[in-house]
Amino acid sequence: MTRSAVFLDRDGVLVETRVQGGKPYAVRSLDAFRLVAGAAREMARLKAAGFLLVVVTNQPDVGNGEVARDVVEAMHRKMRDDLPIDAIEACYHGQDAGCGCRKPEAGMLYDASRVLDIDLSASYMIGDRWSDIVAGRKAGCYTVFIDFGYREPCQVEAHRAVRTLNEAVTAVLDQAVQCA
Repeated sequence: MTRSAVFLDRDGVLVETRVQGGKPYAVRSLDAFRLVAGAAREMARLKAAGFLLVVVTNQPDVGNGEVARDVVEAMHRKMRDDLPIDAIEACYHGQDAGCGCRKPEAGMLYDASRVLDIDLSASYMIGDRWSDIVAGRKAGCYTVFIDFGYREPCQVEAHRAVRTLNEAVTAVLDQAVQCA
């Protein structure tokens, strides 16, 4: 029996980022790793509604040699300890690797759907960058864009645009009720 999931980008959506010149950057140390305010509460709302929660994250700093993979994996263990996440899919390739897993490709969503028996057409993608929205659309998910006003415009229209994680979760829950 297939299930619905909410796919979530990591940096910016669940984890605080630093923004310089209008561009977000992932933290590179476990000491700097912090969940966004309210992340646990919002993930609990989605779990209570019966969704699988899958983090899909590009981590090019590993492929580019700027952070060790074990540091990122320690961050993921902390995230699993603090949030009711069912799976984390990570692309560790650099930006120029040409892989099928790096967003805007949908490889991580497809992989999770096979392993966890997810119905992508009944699932959602929440992200704060255009590559998240493109990946979600390619996989056939309903997309929710959290617009933090980065200098990087969203290159494709999301199904919904919001300003906060709370609004994104509410949009998913509202859409799920409409589709039920």
